[in-house]
Amino acid sequence: MERKNVLVIVLAMVLVFEGYYFERGASTTVSYDHKALVIDGKRRILQSGSIHYPRTTPEIWPEIIRKAKEGGLDVIETYVFWNYHEPVKGEYYFEGRFDLVRFVKTVQDAGLYVHLRIGPYACAEWNYGSVNEMKLFLTKIVNLMKDENLFATQGGPIILAQVENEYGNVEWAYGVSGELYVKWAAETAVSLNTTVPWVMCAQADAPDSVTLACYKIQASQDPFELPADINTCNGFYCDRFTPNSPSKPKMWTENYVGWFLAFGYPVPYRPVEDLAFAVARFFETGGTFQNYYMYFGGTNFGRTAGGPLVATSYDYDAPIDEYGFTSQPKWGHLRNLHKAIKHCEEYLINADPTHLSLGLKLEAHVYYKTSNDCAAFLANYGSSSDANVTFNGKSYFLPAWSVSILPDYPWGWYKEKVGIGNNNSFAASHLLEQINTTKDTSDFLWYTTSINVEENIKKRKAKELQLIIGSLGHAALVFVNKKPVGFGYGNHDDASFVLSKKIHLKQGNNIVDILSMMVGLQNYGPWFDISGAGVSSVIFSDLKNSKNFSSTEWIYQVGLEGEYLGLDKVSLANSSLWIQGNYVPINQSLIWYKTSFSPPEGRGPVSLNLSSMGKGQAWVNGQHVGRYWCSYRSSSTGCSDNCDYRGAYDSWKCLKKCGQPAQVLYHVPRNWLKPGKNLLVLHEELGGDPSKISFSTRSGQKICAHASESDPPPVDTWKPNKDLTYQEPSLQLNCEQGWTITAVNFASFGTPKGDCGAFIRGSCHFDVLSIVYKGCVGKSGCSIPITMAELGDPCPGVLKSLAVEAFCSA
Repeated sequence: MERKNVLVIVLAMVLVFEGYYFERGASTTVSYDHKALVIDGKRRILQSGSIHYPRTTPEIWPEIIRKAKEGGLDVIETYVFWNYHEPVKGEYYFEGRFDLVRFVKTVQDAGLYVHLRIGPYACAEWNYGSVNEMKLFLTKIVNLMKDENLFATQGGPIILAQVENEYGNVEWAYGVSGELYVKWAAETAVSLNTTVPWVMCAQADAPDSVTLACYKIQASQDPFELPADINTCNGFYCDRFTPNSPSKPKMWTENYVGWFLAFGYPVPYRPVEDLAFAVARFFETGGTFQNYYMYFGGTNFGRTAGGPLVATSYDYDAPIDEYGFTSQPKWGHLRNLHKAIKHCEEYLINADPTHLSLGLKLEAHVYYKTSNDCAAFLANYGSSSDANVTFNGKSYFLPAWSVSILPDYPWGWYKEKVGIGNNNSFAASHLLEQINTTKDTSDFLWYTTSINVEENIKKRKAKELQLIIGSLGHAALVFVNKKPVGFGYGNHDDASFVLSKKIHLKQGNNIVDILSMMVGLQNYGPWFDISGAGVSSVIFSDLKNSKNFSSTEWIYQVGLEGEYLGLDKVSLANSSLWIQGNYVPINQSLIWYKTSFSPPEGRGPVSLNLSSMGKGQAWVNGQHVGRYWCSYRSSSTGCSDNCDYRGAYDSWKCLKKCGQPAQVLYHVPRNWLKPGKNLLVLHEELGGDPSKISFSTRSGQKICAHASESDPPPVDTWKPNKDLTYQEPSLQLNCEQGWTITAVNFASFGTPKGDCGAFIRGSCHFDVLSIVYKGCVGKSGCSIPITMAELGDPCPGVLKSLAVEAFCSA
């Protein structure tokens, strides 16, 4: 398979891991000690993955969870999203994508555990978090889980709960109040008696003075007590993390597999070699619980995306992509790593590692059961130089950093009126902040005022002026006398902006309309809950003087006319409000479009290609697909053909699609579609061409692998209770269950370069397409030995590798 730059060596084995999945309904004790979580009296090495239930649909949950289990996970982690569960005080919602109980039971049906991060603050690039009435919501969720018998001690899958989230990163901003809040949050959580441990992630001062009595399995058993909260690590690397108490295990609750998308930015990705390296280093240095954030990212449907300017896709470069397919080589590489670590479990949980220095930035951590029975991790944590080391009398090579379719149906359209258009307007004598005005009921707020040239500018004829608008974010369209004059916007890191435009005013009265747009709420950082948005200043200026209109009278309207009319609703699809015709107006701002389409053939997930559009929102059969912003292109610089995974990773290191939109394909769950005609509605804010929109389905899957002749043999070939003898490395390809390899698009043996989808030949190349075709096509999976006898020797004396790109279909 791909080059395995994580070197995990099992020197001796006593058993092969056969799984510890719990039996439904069997009561389970959960505790912990300084080494690991302890489940039914046994320490456990646990691989976990984040899957957020609202970011896909209940019909898809079982398939995603199945693939997670097949990928070697033991635990599914999810946040609980307060703003959708309690949209109005005391009114709770747990249906559809927000059916939390159903999700937890689906995980239970798969035989996996659950880590329930109640928060209630979540971050997760999701709108809202906050702390008001926190205890009521915590109590509501805990009692809901108890009523359904979903905690482990009740026979359910929940083995961990989390209070708060990453508060330690902002606690400093709140002084003594922050410290007191942490203590209160911990005591509140423990008082709810979940009977499973609570964790606080990224919280170095998580209290351990409060205790919680564990559930008694039998009346005759004595209760035992645990510290209230386990502080955990979040980050790209956590091998150097140490808990704040020697009695707590080393746990990693957010291992970022990539990063989220932001409109206007290029797409970040994280090479699997680096991700695997980080995981191996964590377990090498004593870690026992690790969670991928995200294992499946999914989609920020509707207006759930946080911000500012976080995109609708939440793919996150995860091992399972936004559409539910395994992303290769990441999924497969990590699966093999999980197997290797499971092989070592008995050693990792029963011993502390012995550290051995093997040279400069070269080391071993050895876990002994007896003097002749051990598991070892050999690491080269240098980012530039490969090395050969000797361990237990044998030599080992350690690489550096070593781990469409719109049928011809007629369109309908509705042109929004510019400015105040209904009876819901109101006035104020100054500029209002947007979030507090709209209460997040809409992304839009109209600001309208009038200016009389003779009275305010004291000119007798039309005059060119400079209009300067300051905004806290996130974007704004400006109209003078109902004609567009400018568009301004911010970015994810700084949503504020200043829009300066030359305008011409006529003599007499002039109307200025500003449509301020939000693109997700701030969801992280100190005082994020009071960060503002909307227009903050308006100045008219000529060469001699300027006038500030920030404190003049403004008329306001929350939302758009089309929103009040409900144009996104299926019930209005045949309304006379829509203008019908085969000619569809294009490149117009503030226009609604609707059409009918037939769903793409097949059973695969569906995507909506909106690359011809500007900025807006989309609905399919009344379901809100999300925001789009295809006209916002990232910087044309900063990307490279290859990302060197060696060296420390951050979200700006590996970038792709520079000079392109962050997202043009938008996920439409197949179960949202019906046979025959379906309804598509768009609200376009800036201008685009809807006739070029297309739907497509994922009918197949591209798979890739890149493996070297210096790689260790595949993990599947390892045997227990035997010394490691030489076995040839091989490249492995595997399709989704029920699919087969139908094509081989690239195959080169020598020194190929590039990443999946962009492999290129190196200076040394031997075309092995026929060999790979013969060995793989028609099979669900295949293995190609990387030997000169099998592939030839195009360049003697040069370390060679095999790179393959293939295609799977049903």
